[in-house]
Amino acid sequence: MRTVKFSVVFIVCTSLVLVNGCGSELKDCKIQNAAQLKLVSQLESKVGATELRLKQCNRRLDTAGSTNSIRMEALQQEITALEEDLSRKKSLITRMQEQLQSGVSLPPELITMLEDFAAKNEMVTYDLDRGIVKFKSDLLFRSGSDEVLAPAAEAVKSLCAILNSEQAKEFDIMIAGHTDDQPIRYSRPKHPTNWHLSAHRAISVLKIMEASEIDSKRLSARGFGEFCPIEPNKPDKKGNPKNRRVEIYIIAEGT
Repeated sequence: MRTVKFSVVFIVCTSLVLVNGCGSELKDCKIQNAAQLKLVSQLESKVGATELRLKQCNRRLDTAGSTNSIRMEALQQEITALEEDLSRKKSLITRMQEQLQSGVSLPPELITMLEDFAAKNEMVTYDLDRGIVKFKSDLLFRSGSDEVLAPAAEAVKSLCAILNSEQAKEFDIMIAGHTDDQPIRYSRPKHPTNWHLSAHRAISVLKIMEASEIDSKRLSARGFGEFCPIEPNKPDKKGNPKNRRVEIYIIAEGT
C-alpha cells in the first residue's frame, strides 16, 4: 500500500506577555484571528458552491449539442465566469492563510524550550525569526487514511510535553488538515471528499494531543481540503505531496 507523507508545521500567532501593552496586543490578535478564520470558513463554503455550479454547467454544456450554438455560447461564458470567480476565491483563501501564519514571537522561556527540543530531536527544526517548529520527517498517513502512524504520533506526544508547560498553557492550539487535489478513491464511505479527509486527519492529531493531557478546551481542528495549496498541484488532478500536510497553530487563548 502506498504511503503518503504529510509535513507538520507548528505556526505561532501570539503576543509577547512580558512587555507593556501586552493585554491590548493579545486582544487584538484574538479579534483579528477570529475574524480571519470566519472569513476563510465563509469563502470555503462559497468555493464549494461555485465548484458544484461549475460542474452542473459543464454537464449541461456536454448535453447541449452542437446544433444549439446560442445556448452553448451562453453556457461557455458562464463557465468562464465561474472559473475566474473560483480562482479569485481560492487565491484569497491562500492569502488569508498566509496572513494567519505570519504570527509574532512566543515568550522567551517557551522559545528556549522549543529550541532545546529541536536541538535534541533530529526530526525537528525551529525557525526563531518566523516562530515555526517544523518536522524534517513528514507526518505520515497511509493513502486515504486518517490514522497517524506510530513514529509521527510519538513526535506529536513529545511536543505535547512542551505545550503542557506553564509557559505554553495560556495559548490555544488549532490543528489544520490539508490535502492536494487528487480525488478520493478508496475510502469514500469514511471520507467522501478531500474536505472530509483533511478534517478527519486534523481530528486524529487532536485526539493524540488530547490523550497527551492537553486540555480539550485549548484544542480545535479544521479541514481545508485542497483549497489552500502551498505549491501548484500537477495538471489533471495529480496532486502534489507538499500540499498534503497538517499544520498546528499556537494561538492566543480564546481565538
